[in-house]
Amino acid sequence: MMMDKLKETAAFLKEKTGFNPAIGIVLGSGLGGLVDEIDIKHRLPYKEIPNFLASTVEGHAGQLIFGELSGKQVMAMQGRFHYYEGYPMEKVTFPIRVMRLMGVHTLFVSNAAGGLNPAFEVGDLMIIRDHINMFPENPLRGPNIDELGTRFPEMSETYCRELIGKAKQIAIKNKIKFQSGVYIGSPGPTLETPAEYKMFRILGADSTGMSTVPEVIVARHAGMRVFGISVITNLSEPSEMDKPTTHEEVQNVAGAAASKMTQLFKELIREM
Repeated sequence: MMMDKLKETAAFLKEKTGFNPAIGIVLGSGLGGLVDEIDIKHRLPYKEIPNFLASTVEGHAGQLIFGELSGKQVMAMQGRFHYYEGYPMEKVTFPIRVMRLMGVHTLFVSNAAGGLNPAFEVGDLMIIRDHINMFPENPLRGPNIDELGTRFPEMSETYCRELIGKAKQIAIKNKIKFQSGVYIGSPGPTLETPAEYKMFRILGADSTGMSTVPEVIVARHAGMRVFGISVITNLSEPSEMDKPTTHEEVQNVAGAAASKMTQLFKELIREM
């Protein structure tokens, strides 16, 4: 039973770390540099954690970090699980539910994303204000776990407006360029065709990627506040279509922009 596995994993982590973190962080491709800012107390490879999966994607270290950041206890995933790796949704989102059982009430998510909005530039930070789910299933499909949340969670404020407002103030104060927009999540692993890019833009999306949405749905189901950032690693402008995007390029751009995202996360956590 899923709830039994969640409780088993949470109990293991509490015994190993003695932590009761209020803040969870998910770090996407090339964005693991934030870990360098954490005063790390415990570092646990996923393969050593009961019921966890292995992260198979280059740029995802595959370890759970426990430590302090900006004076707060945090629990950080350095690398996430993806639907395209062949994992079912309940496994992709398993760590988020474990975070909730550990005591996490606010989730910070990050991802490397393709830019759909023509006003965006490579290296921009996009504060996620909403998302569109293009995955073939919802992670809440199946029997509801009543201990975690209601059968039909309300999603009118998926990303916390208060945290978004504070993040914008911090970015302006520190002269960090930022955008704001809608993230669209799709299964992958193929990068989008030019026609798909155009379709996503017509639907109202500003950035696109292959993660985040399932994690956020599960977090909101469990009553967690969510703040998210996309690092724009490539553009979908028609003029750019003759220049193929590679995963290596995505990692390199994300790594270069990671310091700005790290500063934003650190100050936002400090103000919480």
